[in-house]
Amino acid sequence: MSLLVEMNQKAFDLGVPLSVQLDITYRCNERCVHCYLDHDDHGEMTTAEIKGVLDQLADAGVFFLTLSGGEVLMRRDFFEIVEYARGLLFNVKIKTNAVMIHAAEAQRIRELGVEQVQISVYSHRPEVHDAITKLPGSLKRTIAAIRFLKSAGLKVTMANVLMTPNLSDNAGVMALARQLGVPYTLDPTITPKMDGDASILGLRAPAAQIREVFENSELVGNVDEFCAPPQVPDESIMDGYPCSAGHTACYISPYGDVFPCVQFPLPSGNVREQKFLEIWNNSPELNEVRSIRARDLPTCSTCSHVGTCTRCPGLAYMEGNMRGPSTADCEKSFLRTGIPSANMLNGFRSERTPHLIQIQSLT
Repeated sequence: MSLLVEMNQKAFDLGVPLSVQLDITYRCNERCVHCYLDHDDHGEMTTAEIKGVLDQLADAGVFFLTLSGGEVLMRRDFFEIVEYARGLLFNVKIKTNAVMIHAAEAQRIRELGVEQVQISVYSHRPEVHDAITKLPGSLKRTIAAIRFLKSAGLKVTMANVLMTPNLSDNAGVMALARQLGVPYTLDPTITPKMDGDASILGLRAPAAQIREVFENSELVGNVDEFCAPPQVPDESIMDGYPCSAGHTACYISPYGDVFPCVQFPLPSGNVREQKFLEIWNNSPELNEVRSIRARDLPTCSTCSHVGTCTRCPGLAYMEGNMRGPSTADCEKSFLRTGIPSANMLNGFRSERTPHLIQIQSLT
């Protein structure tokens, strides 16, 4: 058993929030077409409040801390926050578009001992990337920042989101990542906005492109294993939990709101009103999330994919029921294996793939 797996299991057994994502601002210098956030400042936490929250997270046993936004560098106290977090011995990861990072900022991030910097790159073509971010020159500045960070000796990951504006650019972005010497990740997930607005779901990639991703060994590893038909679930799977949200991980907004996950906008408390540990231990919402086993999911418990599906309870919640299916994940399971999900067999139709219910396998 690897150390990380052992840490996660120990945290799960003890009910410790091992990982927390803290968004320190929703303000951003980009306006990405697929972004689910409201970028206006409605009263984000002050420096002192954030430091107080970090103290509480340390006392609660949090080890992995992701600082994200918005754009983290829009806060003038960003480096002060990172320095304070590192002083509490958090393993810090930063998510950023990096357009505000130059040599000096890269060196400061390195000096503070940040574990990893994740940077969003949507295309290798400036006209495509910049159209998505709505910031002219953003790709050029982001690539320059990656080089600054790499030169400073930092671990950098390039993250891409597959969507309709960049469907043909995946190979080019992968080649750019290789050229820059950084790992590359691709996610086909587009989520509704946090206020429930589902208009951006029209940006989701068509089924054919998602299937191509699932058949790319550079992205998924062993394609035969990744796309293998699901196995009959055993009792351990049925007694298992949907994901780590609310169990070993949670999300805190710039306004102090606590949620099970950044993709699970179930309000569960606010650190401006209660101590973090009080919320973590006693929130009725978090306790409800923790009570749900696979066997408690009316549709998914009857599905052959229940043990291998990437079902997100947050996406299911945004569709109206945290115990229900996530239709986007149902589609992914089908496209990955060729086996329809129980949700599809019960009558679900994807607007983009209305024929899927009628076929039993991909050819």
